[in-house]
Amino acid sequence: MIGKERKTIEPCNEQGKRIVIGKFKSVAKDKLILCDSQMSQEDKLPPLINALKTSAEQNAASFHFPGHNRGQAAPSSLTQLIGVKPFLHDLTGLPELDNFFSPEGPLLDAQQQAAKLFGSLETWFLVGGTTCGIQAAIMATCSPGDILILPRNSHISAISAMVLSGAVPRYIIPDYNFDWDIAGGVTPSQASLYWWLFLQVETAIRELEMEGQKPAAVFVTSPTYHGICSNLSEISKLCHSQGIPLIVDEAHGAHLGFHPQLPSSALQQDADLVVQSTHKVLCSLTQSSMLHMLGNIVDRERICRCLQTLQSTSPSYLLLASLDAARCQLSKNPKAVFNKALKIAVEAKDMIKELAGISVLDFQSFPKFPTVDPLRLTVGFGQLGLSGYEADEILCKEHEIICELAGTQSITYAMNLGTCREHVERLVSGIKHLVSSQALIKGDDAAGGRVRVGTAAPFAEITRSLNPREAFFKRKRRVSIEDCIGEVSGEMICPYPPGIPVMIPGEIITEKALDYLVNVRSNGAVISGASDSQLSSILVCNG
Repeated sequence: MIGKERKTIEPCNEQGKRIVIGKFKSVAKDKLILCDSQMSQEDKLPPLINALKTSAEQNAASFHFPGHNRGQAAPSSLTQLIGVKPFLHDLTGLPELDNFFSPEGPLLDAQQQAAKLFGSLETWFLVGGTTCGIQAAIMATCSPGDILILPRNSHISAISAMVLSGAVPRYIIPDYNFDWDIAGGVTPSQASLYWWLFLQVETAIRELEMEGQKPAAVFVTSPTYHGICSNLSEISKLCHSQGIPLIVDEAHGAHLGFHPQLPSSALQQDADLVVQSTHKVLCSLTQSSMLHMLGNIVDRERICRCLQTLQSTSPSYLLLASLDAARCQLSKNPKAVFNKALKIAVEAKDMIKELAGISVLDFQSFPKFPTVDPLRLTVGFGQLGLSGYEADEILCKEHEIICELAGTQSITYAMNLGTCREHVERLVSGIKHLVSSQALIKGDDAAGGRVRVGTAAPFAEITRSLNPREAFFKRKRRVSIEDCIGEVSGEMICPYPPGIPVMIPGEIITEKALDYLVNVRSNGAVISGASDSQLSSILVCNG
């Protein structure tokens, strides 16, 4: 267990009541979910898995949703691919499976055991991904007109959360590193990202004080898509000294804090609300995430109301059960679980660093970064004269190597619990072949060219004309791309992944932002959010 013992809810310390599966009587909770003293952790099924298994095994006459009726009418085209079992277990809000919004049985047990493992006061399972959790966290702390401090390179879900909540952004503008085309890096003052972020948050709070205002919350992303982690401890202290909750988008960091070689988690650094994509490095099903709460600054009941507003009333219990399974898998021996993945990741980086014309994002590349997730591998191809998109296309077509994120300068590969040495060897071999191919094509000048994307971040000079919520509901008109500079953006447009918006509704469209989008699209990026996928026109707000 990580976190603080005093802030843990024990899963087996009360005599709760629940419905016995298939029967209409109640029994003591500890007779259904045995404590560790009666049955070893290895022998028992996780509570939600056990409930789902038992419910699916009933010889029941089913007159409830979903329509495939426990696989009886499952589409053959899909059962040929995945079999019938997923449909058999595709159950929703049956009494024995608990109430998603007011859990009292196996779902409550599962969430409490997750809270104990991750070190939170309370944990909620999410079926709408981390997007849903971020939206709920911001809605739970910000009312219409409240100010939210956040970096401008936050994920698109933070922007949609401001549309939903009516929060007003006070942006921290990140510094930009052009060798890697990555936001949130080195500062001219030689300060680390940690101190840069702390000082930026402190400055924003002081500026608001001078204006007679106070932020409702501070929002930080750590780690980033590339694995760059912030030291959140001092930011937490700063926020808490003034009664301001700290929300952390830890989508890429559900695994942090469980091994000595991994950075500390946001909960270990006393963040108030933390949202994690349990499916990214841990092993739950895609779209399943967790929202953790620590401390008492945030109103718990308001979080519950927000989640009930945002989440489906027909949740997938396959997704929920996968969260319980991922928690159980990790809880058996957290340190040992990551040993293999960490060892393979180190080996991969060491081998790739030796290749001519290839760079690897690490402490030597960015000595001012406080921490980089060792399970995230970002490889630069700029010295070969290749963009990340071009390199990725070659590696994918010729070697069937599939990355997590391709960018203008680099490719990011996500190492996880399922990463095997064979695949790492194929990755290293593929990059070696790519280096050799480029040398043959370009001769001795292969390492002479470097792909450049500009000299300023695409959002370095933003001017906000409207708040995100105001712009979202404003009437729009379509303007050709040649005529849109100086107009107020009516769309949220971003290369995806990583899902960081270059244009946000309400901001004035700049030439730099437009050039960046056109450039990355021409290099192979997928542009998300634009109503015109060809970027020949953009929706702008009417005056």
